[in-house]
Amino acid sequence: MPEAPPPPAATAPGPAGPPPGAFDWTEGEARRRAAAGLVRVLRPRPADSGLLDLASNDYLGLTRHPAVTAAAAEAARVWGAGSTGSRLVTGTTELHTGLERELADFCGFEAALVFSSGYAANLAVLTALTAPGSLLLSDAGNHASIVDGCRLSRARTEVVPHADPEAVAKALGGREPGARALLITDAVFSVDGDAAPLNAFAAACRAHGAALVADDAHGLGVLGDGGRGALHAAGLAGDPDVVATLTLSKSLGSQGGAVLGPARVIEHLVNAARTFVFDTGLAPAAVGGALAALKLLRAEPGLAERARTVAAALHGRLTEAGLTAARPDAAVVSVRAPSPERAVRWAADCRAAGLAVGCFRPPSVPDGVSRLRLTARADLTPEQIDTAVRTVLDTAP
Repeated sequence: MPEAPPPPAATAPGPAGPPPGAFDWTEGEARRRAAAGLVRVLRPRPADSGLLDLASNDYLGLTRHPAVTAAAAEAARVWGAGSTGSRLVTGTTELHTGLERELADFCGFEAALVFSSGYAANLAVLTALTAPGSLLLSDAGNHASIVDGCRLSRARTEVVPHADPEAVAKALGGREPGARALLITDAVFSVDGDAAPLNAFAAACRAHGAALVADDAHGLGVLGDGGRGALHAAGLAGDPDVVATLTLSKSLGSQGGAVLGPARVIEHLVNAARTFVFDTGLAPAAVGGALAALKLLRAEPGLAERARTVAAALHGRLTEAGLTAARPDAAVVSVRAPSPERAVRWAADCRAAGLAVGCFRPPSVPDGVSRLRLTARADLTPEQIDTAVRTVLDTAP
């Protein structure tokens, strides 16, 4: 029998290439965003950019008000730059509880609880007031913080058509007997600036023993008697089955968020809301600034009406000139653009001409329609309104 051939000589392995990078996949995502025209870019602004600002949410023009900035600086001097811990440990100061009392009293609710952001406030309500098996209804036009809160809640979430009380009533009628039910809606929607039908929503909820939660981020300071908000305007503030969330970063010109509602709901959040229990308390400077802004709003109730008047003027003049704009219910004026690319170009041309405006495009808008978003401010002069209108028209695609 012939001998078997010897095994081939072993060869030394060649140099190994670098292992694939753990985040190499981000390059593909970046290419996808670029191809779709959806690249987001941070643009740091100087303290005084020189732009006429219709892009921020400073509806009452209070973020630079001397009384607000002085109160923020004094709070930092007295209490320190940070709150030093969670609200249940060292993060609650006398300023925090004072702001909570003022917010509840001003808006007409029994109690309030301050959070580090409006985003955290929405997450708190949606995760702590529901449970597995609960039915959670969310308006199709709701803000991303509400969408994320629904995802984290572990409740059975149904997205209902925008501003449709009949759809809400139908969904509530089909829930499991005995299950908790809650409807969450923006009080004023941030894209088109339209107000939710809060009274019809409340009636549908009450007919089925459900709670109503409304995010009044864009209503506080603009709607209601003296700016007390959309729920106050609807006569629902303080009702035992109604809860409000809001931000301190829009009309109050500061930072942070809050939940307002029955005292027993607020007590439950103190014990059960993870974004309250485990988050560092809002910085004292932000609390002090918000408290000063709230006192200014009390002293100057005409600020709210002025913001609405400016919004109506912007809308009227732009539509009279042939643009398509949603009629504002509060301080947001939404102007339609032909395409995402043209919306981006339009906003850039406005900026080059000295006007800052917002630009909304898919996927940030649920209906797929691109827009410029103009925010009215109570402190805009007639000359500034003229400039804004002229710039938007001159740069229109």
